Amino acid sequence: MAVEDELSIERGARRRRRQWTNFAIFLGPAILLTVIFFVIPVIIDTLVSFTDMGRSLRVTEFSTRQYQRIFAGDRGLTTAIGITFIYVLGTLSLFNVSFGLVLALVTTSIGRASGAFFRGVWLLPRMSPSVLYILLWSWVINPSKFGLLNQILISVFGLTEPLDPLTDAPVTLIIIANGFIGASLGMVIFTSAIRGIPEHLFHAARVDGAGGLSIVRHITLPALRWPISFVTIFQTLSLMVSFEYILLLTKGGPFNATTVYALYVYRRAFQGGQYAYGAALALFLILIGIAVALFGWRLFDMQKLLQRPRIEVQ
Repeated sequence: MAVEDELSIERGARRRRRQWTNFAIFLGPAILLTVIFFVIPVIIDTLVSFTDMGRSLRVTEFSTRQYQRIFAGDRGLTTAIGITFIYVLGTLSLFNVSFGLVLALVTTSIGRASGAFFRGVWLLPRMSPSVLYILLWSWVINPSKFGLLNQILISVFGLTEPLDPLTDAPVTLIIIANGFIGASLGMVIFTSAIRGIPEHLFHAARVDGAGGLSIVRHITLPALRWPISFVTIFQTLSLMVSFEYILLLTKGGPFNATTVYALYVYRRAFQGGQYAYGAALALFLILIGIAVALFGWRLFDMQKLLQRPRIEVQ
């Protein structure tokens, strides 16, 4: 009996060593990269935010002065937060989720070859360099009569005066420009999820006389709850911290009309040389991102979506 107990203990020890070995091999590199490129930068950012570091990189004091500046009232920051809210909400609701879902539904309802071709074409802007993508947009919105948009409006609709979207509707412009690229991620994820729905459910619904809209409402959309939740949270966080296309297209103008929070932090830190103040603003952005992620987790009940299935499939 003692021998069996010793063997059982030894097998348990080997199993635990094997588990730790697998953990180190498969998750070790990912954890190491996360610590190096995410955790350590946040720690450094937090330390810098309590200094007076400027363009000279000299530190002469440690204080809470940068946070006092934030809470004392920064008019530019308040404006940037409002613009960010409109930009994120508009891009997310109109394009990244809604339009991406429409693209997935349309391309999966036609032939596989045609749908794959259309999705491939739609992915071209995301695969293209950012400068090239914005260069095409600059041609489209050119305020002269040679801009693509004005050419269409003048020749087709008889417009007499060229439009200037950058001046007339700058926030709408950055929403559309970022939305056309952002919709491609949702399109790919939703398409994959739709392809994973068992075919017999669609066949049974058609036999029962269900139309296309009924099938989408009662079969497709319920099966997309997890992908929609993921895309919504992921794209919200991505939009909050991205400003690359905005900087290239509008440079945050005109008159800071398209300066979102992340771009405001960039300008304060790297253009204004206020590294400590930029670090404090960036830390607030991190905290806002964490709060938004937790809110989305509770709103979409992600814990329920990630729980183990009740039926184990062998």
